Amino acid sequence: MSVADRLGRTTAQGASHRAPDAPDRPAVAPAAQPPAQVRVVLVGLAAAVVLGGAVATTSGATSCTLFVVGLALGLVLFHSRFGFTSAWRQLVAVGQGKALRAHMLMLAVACTLFAPVLAGGVTLAGPVVPSLAPVGTSLFVGAFLFGVGMQLGGSCASGTLFAIGSGQTAILVTLTGFVAGSVLGAYHFTFWTQDLPTGRPVSLADTRFGYLGAWVVSLAVMGAVVAATYLVARRRRPPALEQPPAARGAARAVRGSWPLWVGALLLAGLNLVTLVVSGGPWGVTFAFSLWGSKILDALGVDVRSWPFWADPANAAKFDAGVLAEKTSVMDLGIILGALVASAAAGAFVVHRRIPPRLALGAVIGGVLMGYGARIAYGCNIGAYFGGIASFSLHGWLWGVMAIAGTFVGLRLRPLFGLTNPKPADSVC
Repeated sequence: MSVADRLGRTTAQGASHRAPDAPDRPAVAPAAQPPAQVRVVLVGLAAAVVLGGAVATTSGATSCTLFVVGLALGLVLFHSRFGFTSAWRQLVAVGQGKALRAHMLMLAVACTLFAPVLAGGVTLAGPVVPSLAPVGTSLFVGAFLFGVGMQLGGSCASGTLFAIGSGQTAILVTLTGFVAGSVLGAYHFTFWTQDLPTGRPVSLADTRFGYLGAWVVSLAVMGAVVAATYLVARRRRPPALEQPPAARGAARAVRGSWPLWVGALLLAGLNLVTLVVSGGPWGVTFAFSLWGSKILDALGVDVRSWPFWADPANAAKFDAGVLAEKTSVMDLGIILGALVASAAAGAFVVHRRIPPRLALGAVIGGVLMGYGARIAYGCNIGAYFGGIASFSLHGWLWGVMAIAGTFVGLRLRPLFGLTNPKPADSVC
């Protein structure tokens, strides 16, 4: 997510849990952590209080609670350096699968937590709405485009938010493209979802074994993925993951960095909180369509006439505004949570310059991610994380197509001045 990562040094993923027989090369010890940036922490906390108050006043307790959950997500994402873009890049480029194994841990815990809630069918917000989406052309094309885009843009949906919060202002270029692509995807939405072949949503729980059967199947697939990463690592001997600076003792809980497995557990738990409070799983990119469409609406463009926004459910969210819509308030919380976390770790750095080729890649990558997420019914969070946790087949297919897009994205990265991990690297 950082500028260094986008130029070729993969952002550290945190100190991961290491199996005794892991075939990876020995890990490199983390560097000493710089002092906390207290003023930035205080500014971030003050901004969180003000914005949280505005959300509570405008939209009520539920939206304010989701904003707080967003703050916690930003803290966890930064301190654990929990990545999706880098995880797939490391796997494809050099066979390093530790971050992907953390994904599987996160997904396994989320499935375990989600299953009883989905089976019960009721949340604090009313009937539960799992992340189920049709399997069709839009899913395959959109997820593939997202996979390409995140390698060019240097971050995924959640990574874009916490990178901006941690001071990586260059990622604002990616976010600009992300928003533009999301709006364009909303404009073209019916073409992909109605004019082209589209199937129906497929839930793994729609069998006589119900959610128990779906849970068993899901964990079996995750176990197979974990086993496959170890087999790949034995053949390719990948570099170890770079470890970010870490505090010692109790201060590590506040200042980081945290092991990947801690991030995996906390993200799964916070997704459960989101499900129980809002009635549906965590999502990110709907907000980007909303923000961009609101801007166009203010400029006089009749976005309300688009079929996407004419849909009653989407129209209600559009009318509610950016301080009420679920993904919008959570996204804002993630940015501020990451700001506080990065400053507490002494890692908040504002980058003011970005090379032209890098900027071009960031814009193109953002557009591809935004467009892909919109037509594929979500991003690495809403479709991949939320879909798999909801036992939806589309979540698994989204992940497969995003990895396929990663292969293409890695080949395109050098065109924009970006490099990829290499087997000879000491860390990746």
